[in-house]
Amino acid sequence: MNFLQFFVWGSWLITIGAYWFQNRHWSGAQFGAIFSTMGIASLFMPSIMGMIADKWINAEKLYGGLHIAGAIVLFAIPLVDNPTTLFWVMLLNMMCYMPTISLSIAVAYSALKGSGKDVVIDYPPIRVWGTIGFIVALWVVSLLHLETSTGQFYVASGAALLLGVYAFTLPPCKPKLGHGPNRSLLDTLGLNSFALFKNSKMAVFFIFAMLLGAALQLTNAYGDTFLHDFANVDAYKDTLTVRYPAIIMSISQVSETLFILAIPFFLKRFGIKMVMLISMLAWTLRFGLFAYGNPGPGLWMIVMSCIVYGMAFDFFNISGSLFVEGQSDPAIRASAQGLFMLMTNGVGAVLGSSLSGLIIQFYFTDANGSKDWHGIWLAFASYSLVVAVLFFFLFRHKHEPQHLRVLPTH
Repeated sequence: MNFLQFFVWGSWLITIGAYWFQNRHWSGAQFGAIFSTMGIASLFMPSIMGMIADKWINAEKLYGGLHIAGAIVLFAIPLVDNPTTLFWVMLLNMMCYMPTISLSIAVAYSALKGSGKDVVIDYPPIRVWGTIGFIVALWVVSLLHLETSTGQFYVASGAALLLGVYAFTLPPCKPKLGHGPNRSLLDTLGLNSFALFKNSKMAVFFIFAMLLGAALQLTNAYGDTFLHDFANVDAYKDTLTVRYPAIIMSISQVSETLFILAIPFFLKRFGIKMVMLISMLAWTLRFGLFAYGNPGPGLWMIVMSCIVYGMAFDFFNISGSLFVEGQSDPAIRASAQGLFMLMTNGVGAVLGSSLSGLIIQFYFTDANGSKDWHGIWLAFASYSLVVAVLFFFLFRHKHEPQHLRVLPTH
């Protein structure tokens, strides 16, 4: 499940920028709108689908249906020939895909807990296969020279269809919310998970999750384009980095596979505050290395930035979902994961995509359209550092170190 979940996304997420600018030749502003569909869909779809899974439909069945619908939409994308229509088609695609991320987590946690497993210990080695799927998708698209063609969407469509059918064989993840007469207004409206904001610690956590979600969109939206732009520099245009930028970027996902396996140790030993703080500092280093890297003598900085990405992403995204699982009532497990998704890939993504686009346009783009990537990445690094400092002082969470395996008491 995890392999195919992220294979679908990896087939086009990093390479759609190259397809847009080198195949369609539409404007950068229109591309920003297309990329924002991920954030727009995440503002409401994960919460709605999480509520439906908690109240009415088995999560794994809802998950499968969304992927089958997404496969149909992905197959239709190459048929679209104008950017306005493509915006709505991509929004529909994201409405199908984005809630499946949180639903896949809910299904996995339910299956593990049903088998008596410790999700902090046993989930990361399973989730690592999602990262492997993303890597394989990047390599398939790159080696088949589909980075600038519509072929990437056909690859994604086929994988989504396969996953949608397979999902109906997953362990049952049944709704747990009751339908009795004493249900609250939040229960009735399906907004149970928003009650987590009543806890000041969780409210602060979700706000910083949103700010980190914005940082994630910066690297997704501009990383591949950054490397493609070196093709305009004679000294670098024939380098491996420029010829196969998606493969270079896939080093980030290779790094993820290592850091995912380190999560149980760090989370149980140091707690969520330290793990999230490490993630924020890693984002600072990620962007800072990009600022000074290049495909020539500075290639090691680009590679190191990709390695650091694994820590930046995993220690925030996966550790965050584990923390939310531990702080939530089992009856709202899918809704709580949907709320985490809303704050990171919804509100955070929209803010990150829109504000960064405006900042780059007004402060880091020359009259001829060329971008000051050095200044862009330094600005992003400064943002991440400020977020880390604020998080250190504002997030209050006492952690008691644990052993990786806790023997049951008798």
